[in-house]
Amino acid sequence: MARSQSERRGRGESERQAREESDFAERLVSINRVAKVVKGGRRFGFAALVVVGDRKGRVGYGAGKAREVPEAIRKATEQARRGMIRVPLREGRTLHHDIEASYGAGRIILRAALPGTGIIAGGPLRAIFEALGVHDIVAKSLGSSNPHNMIKATFRALSGVSSPRAVAARRGKKVSEILGGAARGEAA
Repeated sequence: MARSQSERRGRGESERQAREESDFAERLVSINRVAKVVKGGRRFGFAALVVVGDRKGRVGYGAGKAREVPEAIRKATEQARRGMIRVPLREGRTLHHDIEASYGAGRIILRAALPGTGIIAGGPLRAIFEALGVHDIVAKSLGSSNPHNMIKATFRALSGVSSPRAVAARRGKKVSEILGGAARGEAA
């Protein structure tokens, strides 16, 4: 039997979606079990925190709640894909500049690093940088160790990272004027 054009198109689209999904790195950061006490005993629910990235400068996070773990993870992953942000990377391996940010009681410091440094970060921060595609960075978390606050502070910081090209365009200057002596190889 010959397939109709719409059936062929539907199959091609599902293959494209499967290919798109495989391009993303998904990291489960935390899973939390909560109990609600009811007349017959306890009802358990799960909350998942997931980080999704393409390893090329796009990353997002999401939180999902459900009665079963897989459903909570699925909801969190969908939310993470919808809320992805683009972060400009220097040489595709580190940030353009150092930055600090906070969210609630969580405070983080992100520092650009030389080639070969690796990802020096713990817990949720490491998951973000691996999904983002950063290879060299030094990150320090101060204050709250709550994964939600750490991730939100990190995303606030990453949203504030800007490339020299973007800064030059905003100021109406050339990139060499923005970088100054660093572009010519002099010590700044």
